[in-house]
Amino acid sequence: MSTISKYQILTQAKESFNRAEYKSALEKFARVLENYPNSKEAFNGVILSEMAMSGEGDAEALFDYYEILKEDDKEQADIIMREILQNMDGSLEKLSEVFADPIRERLEFEDGILYSDFKQLLDEGAPFKETFENIMFSTRVIITQKEDFIDFLDRLIEHDFAEMALTYLENALSIYPSNQLLRKLLKKLAQGK
Repeated sequence: MSTISKYQILTQAKESFNRAEYKSALEKFARVLENYPNSKEAFNGVILSEMAMSGEGDAEALFDYYEILKEDDKEQADIIMREILQNMDGSLEKLSEVFADPIRERLEFEDGILYSDFKQLLDEGAPFKETFENIMFSTRVIITQKEDFIDFLDRLIEHDFAEMALTYLENALSIYPSNQLLRKLLKKLAQGK
């Protein structure tokens, strides 16, 4: 039998998150998860707190969105948030990182090439398809700017990587459903360029 009050600790965790005390929020969500391993709310809180601690600005917006969803239907909110977080995790370098500020020092821990470096290769005359395929099989492209992500998707569409572009677009639109640039690219993809 657990010795903590699940709802009391969850409330404290949410309050910490709202005060931008992400480490405290993470610890509290983790404490609930440790005692109640099936708590979807604690699980989502841990993920969102970790995102916020690593400087991902979208974590706050997702947290607020989650809180609003829970007011209408808590069970459905848990399902929606889990899908969003899974899509983010499965996307290109975690889609949340796509919209973060550039962080070059992370490259020492990552096995990849910055999109700006990849773009420079293209600007120097390297063919997109061959260059991208070589990179795709040996490393990965790390995108740190929203504009680069849009450019990358546009180039994928132009060079017949439609299925890959569609996967990234679906993930992006699940998080940013009203983003006009993403919708424009989806329309372009649907029209076959």
